[in-house]
Amino acid sequence: MLHAGLDLSRKALEVHLLAPDGSTVSTMTVPPDLDGLRGLVARVRRLPGGREVVGVIESMNGARFVHDTLELSGWSVEVADAQKVKGLAPLACKTDRIDAWVLAELSRRDLVPSIWLPDPATRCERELARWRLHLVHHRTALKNRIHATLIAFGHPCVVSDLFGLDGRLLLERISFPEP
Repeated sequence: MLHAGLDLSRKALEVHLLAPDGSTVSTMTVPPDLDGLRGLVARVRRLPGGREVVGVIESMNGARFVHDTLELSGWSVEVADAQKVKGLAPLACKTDRIDAWVLAELSRRDLVPSIWLPDPATRCERELARWRLHLVHHRTALKNRIHATLIAFGHPCVVSDLFGLDGRLLLERISFPEP
């Protein structure tokens, strides 16, 4: 079994692999995209003990993508609470390589302050709900803008539902000056 510390940045994913005894097996830098992660999995599989990997990545934007991709490739990946990791391992010298080593060491010692990550189906349902809420906010903003424009040009709203059948007929008859 190998313990992988994964430190994600915009342009690179720093990886530090530790053996169960704490010795460094390998360090590498890969692109944080799908091809880079697939290449990482292929490289690690060729290493001794590389068939069973426990990875740790700090919670940040992009961590879910790395988590999901590596989990689908057979790794066991935990997402660590970044603030708690900082509290467990305060460092004077902080680089991406050192962060990757710290995460691998926390994994090896079974001290990862992991966060709960919902399964992909739950995340999909939540994303759909967020998207619907986003669309409802836009619809409400557009309706409010139409009401404000009517008031600004002196057209009272004489129907109870401006966006029902009678209201849309009223909107078709009203003319507004060009901006």
